[in-house]
Amino acid sequence: MSASTLTYTFLGPEGTFTEAALLQVPGAADANRVPCSNVNTALDKVRNGEADAAMVPIENSVEGGVTATLDSIANGPELRIIREALVPITFVLVARPGVEISDVRRISTHGHAWAQCRIWIDGNIPDVEYVPGSSTAAAAIGLLEDDAAYDAAICAPLIASEQPGLNILAENIGDNAEAVTRFILVSRPGALPERTGADKTTVVVPLPEDHPGALMEILDQFATRGVNLSRIESRPTGLYLGHYFFSIDADGHAADARVADALAGLHRISPATRFLGSYARADKQPAIVAPHTSDAAFTSAHAWVDSILNSES
Repeated sequence: MSASTLTYTFLGPEGTFTEAALLQVPGAADANRVPCSNVNTALDKVRNGEADAAMVPIENSVEGGVTATLDSIANGPELRIIREALVPITFVLVARPGVEISDVRRISTHGHAWAQCRIWIDGNIPDVEYVPGSSTAAAAIGLLEDDAAYDAAICAPLIASEQPGLNILAENIGDNAEAVTRFILVSRPGALPERTGADKTTVVVPLPEDHPGALMEILDQFATRGVNLSRIESRPTGLYLGHYFFSIDADGHAADARVADALAGLHRISPATRFLGSYARADKQPAIVAPHTSDAAFTSAHAWVDSILNSES
């Protein structure tokens, strides 16, 4: 299938960091790209066959997990993560021509962007009022409307460069110069991407019963097999107060013996465990594998047990 026949959805509108992440996918620039107003809509279009895949944010180095994504991929018809992308996050303050920083009384942007620019805002425009926006790009584009209810917006440099009616009042206003957001490309279940040696596996594990050591039982499935976890977050299932699931990223691919064995252990403990995919790490960092948890070690161990069971008396 050629790139031009593919359809990707993404958390829009155009010019967001999410679209920048999508454009990292080979061929995405020539594909049909459909911006969506929220994560659920972007993923539902994949589920119902309107799109081949969706690019959505899952984790930010400053704000942590993106709850809308964590919840949506944990529920409903199953989806698979097939790729991840990392995008450095930088922000600019924009306004309409003729507006100076001294004129700004109200600023709109997405909540995550506002949280990442608070130190700069407090130091430069301390009395400004925050107007929540559905996205950084929507806030910027909203300035072009005649009845805009705010004076300036915080957005990505990409959207600022694409809108000739906006002036940049300040650049690099983020409080953390190393801020990065991680995005995932999500499709319907299918063949897993080939393992590369620098892979990640994502699962959702409901806590089947709340009892002392319940979380430890889950973590032990990874620890005893030498599988490192790069992320673990708890989210409420919504069934009742105190009922949670754990969203977990583990180093390695489901085709790795140690990871496959850990997945089997998770399923024994929590049969409702949801496998969300194995895919190449964006940073290409290979997993550190101890000799006794290598594929060869697992193969040798299973062969040893088989020899015991099949030995003649």
